[in-house]
Formats: sequence, C-alpha cells, structure tokens
Amino acid sequence: MSFELPSLPYPKEALEPHISARTFECHHGKHHQAYVTNLNNLITGTPLAAEPLEEIIRQTSKDESMTSIFNNAAQVWNHTFFWSSLSPKGGREPTGKVEAAIKGAFGSVQTFKDQFKQTGVAQFGSGWVWLVEEAREFKIVKTANAQTPLAVGQKALVTCDVWEHAYYLDYQNRRPDFLQEFLDHLINWDFIAQNMG
Repeated sequence: MSFELPSLPYPKEALEPHISARTFECHHGKHHQAYVTNLNNLITGTPLAAEPLEEIIRQTSKDESMTSIFNNAAQVWNHTFFWSSLSPKGGREPTGKVEAAIKGAFGSVQTFKDQFKQTGVAQFGSGWVWLVEEAREFKIVKTANAQTPLAVGQKALVTCDVWEHAYYLDYQNRRPDFLQEFLDHLINWDFIAQNMG
C-alpha cells in the first residue's frame, strides 16, 4: 500500500485573505507532498508498507532506528489533520457541546484563545499547538517538529501548524499574528465537535 497526498477539504483560495493560495501551493503541494513521497520511499518493501498511517506512527514513535519513518508519517498525519482544523466558515465563537467543554476546561472561550495563542508562540522552533482530549479533559499542548499527540495516547481535537512554512509567505516572522488569524477566522469548531469523545 502506498500513501497519496489527500486533497484539501476546500479550494486553495478559500481561506484568503487569512491564508493565501500561494501558501497552500507551497505548504500542501510541496511540503505535504514531500512527506508523502518520503514516507512511501522509506516503507517500500518493509512490513510497515501494509500498515495504516496511524499504526506506522505508533510503531515507530519510540524506535530511534525508525526516526525518519516516524517523522514523515507523523507529518503526513499532522498536515492532513491541520487542513481539517481550518474552515472558510471558521473563527467566530463555538456553540453547543464545544462551547460548554471549552468553558468547563478554561473558564471562557477567550481564555482558551489566549492560552492557545501563547502556547503556539512559545513553541521554540518548528512545531504544532494542539487542543487535545486526555482522560476526558481538554488540554492545550505543543509539540516540536513532527511529534504528534497520537504518539502519546492523546486524542487530537484541533491543531495549528507553527512551522514557518505554514505562515511565512503571508506573515513573515509574525507567528503571533498568524495564530490570531487562525483563532479569529479559521479555527474549525465543527471539526472539534466531530473529534470529541
């Protein structure tokens, strides 16, 4: 079995002006594609070639001899998850069970947004900021490079990519501005609702 680059869940222009079509051409069409290509090359002819993506991530996450496979598999998964974390109808305020869960965990939606942004800004170098569910509790976590909550038994609910390639064409070095745009205009609350246990 070989993996293929998944299609975006919306046209590449759909998130403008917050994320440009040019960024998607590079981020999805080049970066994400490279992870897919590298992963396929690394697993060809190995027992992992028959495994689903999530299982490859679990099997390689703690094996230093398989770091290259883990990095590419996790980045394929992380990016696919990120595209669904964005929506042309995103932002605004959550409703229903998502609003209730966020207020229960963080006190208010604004506190959640502030903490999510601060956590993303604080990630040194490349990485991700996530809302996860663990032991029925909502938590905000950050991961470096290709690391993913999937590898440590946390259930990802939504993520924002804070690698520079995610925002540099549109925001240059202004990661805080990118995170604010994500929270104000792009975060897909419906995707969080789908992922909740």
